[in-house]
Amino acid sequence: MTNRRFNLALAGALAALCLATGAEAQPLRLLTWADYAPKDIVDQFTKETGIAVEVTLSNNEEMISKLRATQGSGFDLAQPSQDRILGPQQEFGIYKPLDLAQIKGEQFIASMLEATKKNTTVAGKVYGVPHIWGTDGLVVNTKLAPNVKDYSDLCGAGLENKVSFRTKRPTLIAFAFAAGMDPFASYGNKAAYTAMMEKVGATLAACKKNVKFFWEGKDPLLAGLRSGEIVAAMAWDTGGWKLNGELPDIKFVAPKAGALGWIDTFAIPARGRNDKGAYAWINFNMRPEIAAKVAASAGNFTASKGADALTQGKLKQQFQESFPQAAIDNIKWYPAVPAGIEDIEGKVLDRLKAGS
Repeated sequence: MTNRRFNLALAGALAALCLATGAEAQPLRLLTWADYAPKDIVDQFTKETGIAVEVTLSNNEEMISKLRATQGSGFDLAQPSQDRILGPQQEFGIYKPLDLAQIKGEQFIASMLEATKKNTTVAGKVYGVPHIWGTDGLVVNTKLAPNVKDYSDLCGAGLENKVSFRTKRPTLIAFAFAAGMDPFASYGNKAAYTAMMEKVGATLAACKKNVKFFWEGKDPLLAGLRSGEIVAAMAWDTGGWKLNGELPDIKFVAPKAGALGWIDTFAIPARGRNDKGAYAWINFNMRPEIAAKVAASAGNFTASKGADALTQGKLKQQFQESFPQAAIDNIKWYPAVPAGIEDIEGKVLDRLKAGS
């Protein structure tokens, strides 16, 4: 009888251990951007933690759409830009508050962490912490388009069928600043913002004669710039720096109106099922030696304290050339997007895509 009780107890203990091990080994479903989760980093994380990572590549619009459609399920960790959390959270409730006690705050650049926490706070609760940051500006073949210094220059004479930009909200924001307007200051006034976006939409419609194509994925854009088919584009700094490493005449230029600064975050979907894995991935990625490797993959800097010292020299040189101090001071950092703003922009962009 004693042996039977012992065997039952042992079986129960083994079953509990198997359940615990299974829970720990539950995969982390990551919704992120291209190059933010390189294979060597994923493999190292899995080796250290036993947690496999299932990577789904996306962008801001798709992240919101996917999480809205599933009411915040299907993924355990997402990486929306910091300005794209407040509005969607207020409207759709697609994220859960972060437990900051589980995040190693000392690994972050303090000012960037505090700014991101502030911009992702809803009803007193924090929904995002920073990861990768960078800018939107101009990628220019300085030999073929030497006069392109600002967003509006993409619409100049002599560039017919030779430029590219996206039909996304950063383009609207950029051209508003280039026209001397401040879209961020109008976020709280929907009527004024609508009028502003209509003006920008008209400008972009008139600019279509210069547009070879509206770019979506980065590969067609980079191919166009390499071939000379595209001589100037509105794009991310990482694309310009990548091409500059191949073709020195192509450079990332901080526009006169100011580059648009963005921060991609870590945020946990409302119905994520592996919070433990999510926090482990965040803390792992913010270790300086890991963050430096991810920065090299993404081509941008991270919010990890000390990672910049480990970044390879070429990226540092390119950053310094593109961003003298005056250009850094002129970066227009995206604030949180209030609910309803993207609907206004969407109508303008839909008409632009449709050609009306």
